[in-house]
Amino acid sequence: MPGDGHESEHGPVPVRGPEPGAGAGSGRGAPSSGGAESGRGRSSRTGGRGRRRPSWARALRPSGLNRAPGAVPAARQAGPYLTPAQAFDALYAYCAPALVRQAYLLTGRRDLAHESVERAFQRAWDHWPEVARDPDPAGWVRAAAHDWALSPWHRLRRRYRHPEPPPPDDHDRALLDALLSLPPPYRRTLVLYDGVGLDLPDTAAETEASTRAAAGRLLYAREVLAERLPESAGPRELHDRLAELASSGRTRAAEPAAVRVGGERRARLWTRTAAAVTVVLIGSTAMTLHTAPTHYVPPVPPGETVRGVPPRAAPGPLSDDQRELRDRLREALLDGPERLTPEAR
Repeated sequence: MPGDGHESEHGPVPVRGPEPGAGAGSGRGAPSSGGAESGRGRSSRTGGRGRRRPSWARALRPSGLNRAPGAVPAARQAGPYLTPAQAFDALYAYCAPALVRQAYLLTGRRDLAHESVERAFQRAWDHWPEVARDPDPAGWVRAAAHDWALSPWHRLRRRYRHPEPPPPDDHDRALLDALLSLPPPYRRTLVLYDGVGLDLPDTAAETEASTRAAAGRLLYAREVLAERLPESAGPRELHDRLAELASSGRTRAAEPAAVRVGGERRARLWTRTAAAVTVVLIGSTAMTLHTAPTHYVPPVPPGETVRGVPPRAAPGPLSDDQRELRDRLREALLDGPERLTPEAR
C-alpha cells in the first residue's frame, strides 16, 4: 500500500491533461464520471431557450464540465510528476462531492452516502497502482461507491434500521420516495443515465447488465416516476430534479488526508487480524499434531456372556465338622509336633 508523500512502486504518477477519447472504459467496462459531456449531456449548461442552467444542475457530475471524460485535474504547482498522495487528493477533489450526491440518490441517507464514498476511496488507496493505471479512475471509484451504497447488508446494521428525516421540500420528498420505491438495479440505472449522463452502453457495463436489459430498466423506472411525478416526465426535467434533490442538505465530503489515513489504519487492522488468525491456526495445528496418536489403536471389543459357568454364590454357614477342623488348625498353627515331625501312615 502506498504511503503518504512517497512514490508508488511503479514510479511517480505523471500529470495527464485531457486527452481525446480518454475514459472509453476500463477493464470493468465502467465509464467515466465525466461522461455527462457525451450525448444528450452536451447542452447541459443552458436551458432549451438559452437560459443559464442553475448551479445545482451540474451537481451530479464531477467538477469541471469542459474536461475530457476520464481526465482528472492535476494539483496546482505540482511539477511534471505527482506523488501517489497528490494524485489521490486530485482524484478525490474531482469526484468526491458528486459521488456523495449520487450515493444519496441511491440510498436516501446522507451518512451512508458519505460512508460509501469514503470506503470507495479507501479501497482505491489500497489498490492505488491498479487505479492509477486504469483508463478511467473516476469510473473505478464510482463503481465501488455505488456497490457499497447498494449493499443489502446495510439493512442488518442497527444505525440504518430507521429512516432518516425526509427532505423539507414536498417535491423533493415525493421524488425521493419514488426513487427508493424502485429496485436497486433500476434505481442505479436511472441515476447513471439521467443523473450522471452516461450513455446506455456505459450504463449497462457499470450495472453489469446487457444493453437491452439496461434499456428496459430505464424505461420502467421512467414510467414509475412519470406516474407518480407527472411534472418530471421529461429526461431534462428529471435530470434537473435529481440534481436539485441531491444538492439539498449536507453534501460536504471529508478531507482526502483523513480518508487516506483511515484507509491505512483499516489496512493495518486487517493485516494484524489476519496475522493473529494465522498464528492461532498454526498453534492449534501444532497442538493437534502433538497430541494426536501416531499409530492405530484397535478398539476394545465389547464383552460376551460365557455360558455354562455357575454364578457366584456367597459362602454359607459352616457345618460341625468344618468348625471342628477350623479349631484344630487354629490351635496347632504356631507350635506343635505335627508340623515338625511327619506322621507315618
